Amino acid sequence: MHWKMLLLLLLYYNAEASMCHRWSRAVLFPATHRPKRSSSLPLNPVLQTSLEEVELLYEFLLAELEISPDLQISIKDEELASLRKASDFRTICNNVIPKSIPDIRRLSASLSSHPGILKKEDFERTVLTLAYTAYRTALSHGHQKDIWAQSLVSLFQALRHDLMRSSQPGVPP
Repeated sequence: MHWKMLLLLLLYYNAEASMCHRWSRAVLFPATHRPKRSSSLPLNPVLQTSLEEVELLYEFLLAELEISPDLQISIKDEELASLRKASDFRTICNNVIPKSIPDIRRLSASLSSHPGILKKEDFERTVLTLAYTAYRTALSHGHQKDIWAQSLVSLFQALRHDLMRSSQPGVPP
């Protein structure tokens, strides 16, 4: 009877550990896991699946971006905006990344306690959130600028920490 209890506890612990790890992925960017029924947007869009797409993402970020009063992000360059990946870029920027200070702080806190290294799509979304935060910091004044700057620094530190962890040999993802 004693060994059965031990086996049961071991199985429960293993199931609990795997469930917590599986669900922890949804915590960083919950919008990717809550699609709207009426939406035709991709469920979990990813921009960088090849080196060419990484370079294209860089071009998107270097191109002049426009943020409307309702915080919708668009690419001003018509040629870049017409590309298929530009649609995914707009989806991620407008529907996935956090845009308010509380949401960005929540992301920073989740990143600081995130076990292992970030998945490629989470890293990509965090970089886009960092770029958005830098843009908002540049446009803000006074106390608001300080708040955005603090968020920018905490996101930068989380990304730096992830890069340092991923460069160490033998670190599990």
